[in-house]
Amino acid sequence: MKVLISAIALATLGFSAWAQTPATTTPTEVPAAAASQAPFVADPKLEWASKVVALQQGPDMDRLVANLASGTTQDMINNWQPRMLANVAKPQQAKVTAELDAELQKYSDEVRKIIRSKLQKVSTDALVPVYLERFTLDELKQIAGFLEAPAIRKYQSIAPELGSIFANKLVEASRAEVIARAKLFDDAATRIVGPAPAAAPAKPAAPTAKPTKK
Repeated sequence: MKVLISAIALATLGFSAWAQTPATTTPTEVPAAAASQAPFVADPKLEWASKVVALQQGPDMDRLVANLASGTTQDMINNWQPRMLANVAKPQQAKVTAELDAELQKYSDEVRKIIRSKLQKVSTDALVPVYLERFTLDELKQIAGFLEAPAIRKYQSIAPELGSIFANKLVEASRAEVIARAKLFDDAATRIVGPAPAAAPAKPAAPTAKPTKK
């Protein structure tokens, strides 16, 4: 409907411009100012590409944000945990670890907010041009219809749960063989590197004092 209204308005503007132009003027001589006043007609393909990108802002993007934030948090842990163990006396390590965990949680929450704040603009800038290049208007409409289907929306909402169930079952099914293969690796590594140093012998227990005979 908006495109139809814009087309009618454009046709009316063109008729008015011609009515006010001398008969000797050709179409190419219409003043530039009049042409610049023509209403903007939205590109339907751009609208559908943008819609497809918007429909993808769901659980998959939430997982992407969480994974990116988790990766930066893990980098912090890898950097600071050895320093904490080296610089903090063992009796204080539990207290310091709790304080670091609290700061890491703040960091992780803020990083998620930062990444999420960039999500819409970056997805539009990066993905919309690709959809415009790779898909026709009809294909974009089909993709949007697919993403809007109730069954697909339901599937997307439970996909993380399905993935977790599958991963747990896969770990259970392969655990025994993986552990056996890990032992083979340990045996091979021991032959290459050498055995671990033997543990220091335990100190003999101090002799107990014999009771004095009276």
